[in-house]
Amino acid sequence: MQKLVQGIHQFQTQIFSSHKELFERLDQQDQTPETLFITCSDSRISPNLITQTEPGELFILRNVGNLVPPYESMGGMAAGIEFAVASLHVKDIIVCGHSNCGAMRALLEPDQLGELPATRAWLAHARATERIMWESYGHLKGHELLHATVEENALVQLENLRAHPAVAKAMANGMLHLHAWVYKIETGEVFAFDPGRGQYTSVTGTDGLAPLDAEHRATDLSI
Repeated sequence: MQKLVQGIHQFQTQIFSSHKELFERLDQQDQTPETLFITCSDSRISPNLITQTEPGELFILRNVGNLVPPYESMGGMAAGIEFAVASLHVKDIIVCGHSNCGAMRALLEPDQLGELPATRAWLAHARATERIMWESYGHLKGHELLHATVEENALVQLENLRAHPAVAKAMANGMLHLHAWVYKIETGEVFAFDPGRGQYTSVTGTDGLAPLDAEHRATDLSI
């Protein structure tokens, strides 16, 4: 806790003071983010740091495994997505998975969840990912299987997003685009799924924002 308190002091005396006009402006006007960024709760992931965005530029939703439950679940994720799309009118939604994801490892090795019943129940929202992995990726093992699971899961969650009424309406009107990203912690690289190539490619090698506005299934998920 002491480290957090010291961090707050540093923020107030150094960061806030040098960006005072920005924070005053943010306080006086409604938020206007252009992107909804859905990612994992993993403490190693910092969306604003990775994308070098300032406060007010990303609307961020986080949970274990960057999952998007069905709209019918009517939970916090559904409310956040609906608000971002219908009220804030974000232009893009990014589902960003990451390397070495513990949630995806638990999906592949459910014995790890013996004493985590709530986590087991939550990961039920990734059953489609699990099914795809066992049906199509039985030839992979270890790290390769885990990484492919992370990549496939981001695509599966986009499919779930399309079923949310606000998302479907905005996409039909051409006002919203969906993107699947994977962040590699060990290298700092970010890869986006390229529907034209059917695989993930570096966002720094392209514009990184090729939308998945129709259903796509990855055929080659190697990075």
